[in-house]
Amino acid sequence: MPLDLAPSAQGLDLATIAKERGIRYFMISFTDLFGYQRAKLVPASAIADMQKDGAGFAGFATWLDMTPAHPDLFGVPDPTSLIQLPWNREIGWVAADLVMEDKPVAQAPRVILKKLREQAAAKGLYVKTGVECEFFLTNSDGTQVSDGKDNAAKPCYDQQALMRRYDVIAEICDYMQELNWGAYQNDHEDANGQFEMNWNFDESLLTADRHAFFKFMTRAIAEKHGLRATFMPKPFMNLTGNGCHAHISVWDKSGKVNAFYDGSDEMGLSKQGYHFLGGIMRHAEALAAITNPTINSYKRINAPRTASGATWAPNSVTWTGNNRTHMVRVPGKGRFEIRLPDGAVNPYLLQSVIIAAGLSGINKSADPGKRQDIDMYQDGHLVKDAPKLPLNLLDALRNFDKDTELKEALGMEFSDSYIKMKMKEWNSYVSHLTQWERDHTLDI
Repeated sequence: MPLDLAPSAQGLDLATIAKERGIRYFMISFTDLFGYQRAKLVPASAIADMQKDGAGFAGFATWLDMTPAHPDLFGVPDPTSLIQLPWNREIGWVAADLVMEDKPVAQAPRVILKKLREQAAAKGLYVKTGVECEFFLTNSDGTQVSDGKDNAAKPCYDQQALMRRYDVIAEICDYMQELNWGAYQNDHEDANGQFEMNWNFDESLLTADRHAFFKFMTRAIAEKHGLRATFMPKPFMNLTGNGCHAHISVWDKSGKVNAFYDGSDEMGLSKQGYHFLGGIMRHAEALAAITNPTINSYKRINAPRTASGATWAPNSVTWTGNNRTHMVRVPGKGRFEIRLPDGAVNPYLLQSVIIAAGLSGINKSADPGKRQDIDMYQDGHLVKDAPKLPLNLLDALRNFDKDTELKEALGMEFSDSYIKMKMKEWNSYVSHLTQWERDHTLDI
């Protein structure tokens, strides 16, 4: 098989593992360009052939910019990603790499991430990330939060509201502990009905696989309890939206030396760390098309003040120290947090665009610009030279299309497909007549 698998995958035989662990079925899963998770359920008796040749899919039936005339698409399971479902141990979930005619599919998100990881590794850099996944628990149709008593004006860390959803949160956390993810805290977030669950940061591909599985698991457990979990960026206009903040550091091959750390620097960042951050700042207006990929995303990053008093989302390209009102903050030495991404972000494209922008910054010795230490929600109008984040998906896509360097880093086949498909989504949206338009213009 021409697709490069991690060295640790060699010798891992899924058929043997199935017998040892009592796995009856494998869920061979991939995430398409729009972030939808696709899968085939394969009996363990057939997994040997699937591990060799891949499970067959029709690419046109997913968001991958393919036609009905394209050849068969195959998802080749990566055995290092195997997760036995803690709530149904008969099933093993395994992330797949997409191939067509024995070649990796260039626009497949997991393939893109593996390519960029290799480029970073060639420079002796190993990106580690952690993600903070926020989500709402709603009723089954998603129209209101699931807990009618969860109505405080400032509900963040609400102890009673958290405990009323103990059954769901504890079950998910128990499973993360069983999977050895290093789960370490769970909380009620800043919106009514909103939660966040945290696990340890790790190498970028592992984080992406866990991020993808976490969304699947959270939805599945919520459904089991008669609820719905949504990662939609802004499902309720008066409430804080769902972010997916990413913490980033870069390490050497041993994983023990943090290349971003410099104890003599005021912020604790090395020159390489500043250059990586410079790449993020330099490409921010374009990478928003990836980190904030939906129409709804721009109702979060350009939101008016919410019921709790703050949106907790950025609207300008600024960075700071330990201050949550900016796009990037440095909460501790040797790492920084990007607060731009939202809950709709594709787990694999999130990691990919971080690495692509960061490597660009290192290659060009990019300067992140002036550090801002003000409260951007209160005094942001005083900052005159900081670019504004896109107001909508169309602006973000136009910015991305103009950023040739970022497009080439991610791969032109991917970039062209992504822009084309997202433009179709935008055109579909603007051709839709809304009730707001009828309410405000019917009698003009």
